[in-house]
Amino acid sequence: MTPTPRVPRPATRWRLVVPLQRAERAKTRLVAPEGVGRVALARAIAADTLESVCRALPQGDVVVVTSDEAGAARAAALGARVVDDPGGGLNAAIRAGLQVAATPGGEAVGGTGPPGLAVLLGDLPCLQPADLVAALDVCARHPRAVVPDADGSGTVLLTSVDADLVPRFGAGSAARHARTAARLALDLPRLRRDVDTTADLGDAIRLGLGPRTSAALAAGHPPTSA
Repeated sequence: MTPTPRVPRPATRWRLVVPLQRAERAKTRLVAPEGVGRVALARAIAADTLESVCRALPQGDVVVVTSDEAGAARAAALGARVVDDPGGGLNAAIRAGLQVAATPGGEAVGGTGPPGLAVLLGDLPCLQPADLVAALDVCARHPRAVVPDADGSGTVLLTSVDADLVPRFGAGSAARHARTAARLALDLPRLRRDVDTTADLGDAIRLGLGPRTSAALAAGHPPTSA
């Protein structure tokens, strides 16, 4: 078996929150291909995102907020701290995660002084660990930063190295976050390609999907016998 390559850590230590919606309620705008269950696809997308995040950051520096049992189990197996979603929507979930992220815990690896705080959405099936490390290293140069999604309107990554984060996620969130943060349209297409619609999924397929999302899609198209 080929060993998994080691990913360099970010120069600054980060505590990163990943909110995961319950799979049954996730991706309602995404029409899954024929033979592919939307719930299974949503869980696969979340799993690929989490595995990339947990390869990029030290154990204990990732906080996953979710009410999805399968997502919580996977996050715990990867060494992330898991927080129950308190209800009340995405921003309430993120605030709950940030409260935990701001408390001690996890192995202190990389950087000096207090860690920065970050929020990354959990629907990035193309994400590679090196993409996240590169983005966080650029974000560390700014007191607060926002990385918009591929369409430029939403937010995939929100960071702060000098103050508490105030999440304002939802439609048009990039502009709201940019009122108090540097807007960074980074040339990292795999990081910025969130998946909400069928068109988004097509773009993600062209960029290259993570293994679980690829497997979920392949399950709907089993090979035919010769």
